[in-house]
Amino acid sequence: MTLRKLHPPTHLLRAFIMTARHDSISRAAEALHLTQSAVSKQILELEGSLGVALFERVRKRLVLTPAGARYEAAVRPLLAQLEAATLDVITSGDGGGALHISCLPTFAAKWLIPRLPEFQKLHPQIALHFVPSNQGYTFDRPDLDCSILFGQGHWPGAVAHYLTGREVVLIAPPSPKSKPLLRKPHEITKFALLQHTSVPQAWVHWCEAHGVKGINPLAGPQLDQFHSLIRAVMAGMGLALVPRCLVQDDVATGLVSAPLDDGYMDDSGYYLCYPESKAQLAPLLSFNEWLKKAISSSEFKAN
Repeated sequence: MTLRKLHPPTHLLRAFIMTARHDSISRAAEALHLTQSAVSKQILELEGSLGVALFERVRKRLVLTPAGARYEAAVRPLLAQLEAATLDVITSGDGGGALHISCLPTFAAKWLIPRLPEFQKLHPQIALHFVPSNQGYTFDRPDLDCSILFGQGHWPGAVAHYLTGREVVLIAPPSPKSKPLLRKPHEITKFALLQHTSVPQAWVHWCEAHGVKGINPLAGPQLDQFHSLIRAVMAGMGLALVPRCLVQDDVATGLVSAPLDDGYMDDSGYYLCYPESKAQLAPLLSFNEWLKKAISSSEFKAN
């Protein structure tokens, strides 16, 4: 086998990956901004170079052959790694670097992004590139350096550093401080308890800690993000339990109220997570150090 066959041109590999992703040459052509004829020729050229059929037609659909499926599974992460490395070089010609990060949407919107200008000012040579948050749990991805996740600090294959979020506050619809909607924990029975689908035991733990009995702490409308819970409370749908770091600005501006602000602590929070292999990555070290200082500053101001 010649050296050329062992190193197919990247434009042929991209055509192959996009066709496999879309099961269609026409849709792959749209994604690559090429003509169908060009993509078809590239696939045929790759198959000719390899001497192996990568696709077959099944009921008018283009389907990977067994050999094509194996090749796609091996080539896709390699191309992603090549693209990430190329982007890193492009964005860090001055010796800084790129950091590929995923972050849960509410934490990103309510806490991280408002503070990123400070990070950029301190580290202008580091470019942050956000990976979709639903891909942040797979730490063997070559194009992901770290993730900010919510949980108890245990993720397979990841080093986890606690950031913030364990301090939980009960929030209620807006009300004057002189006339709070509730004054004692047992008064939550008058309201709907809004539930977070990823933290289903939140009200159970809160009721146990506050001695509240006689209600079903698992009953109530379910939402899948803290941002949705906060908005639902603003709209008057009920009460919610959210990390203080996400809602302290909304409480301060009166968008929601915190009538029982008792410093309740839960066992889940936000963590910066990364694989051990990335532990010495220079942009990650800078980002981690900045996060620690930013967290410390924000918690000091809140108290």
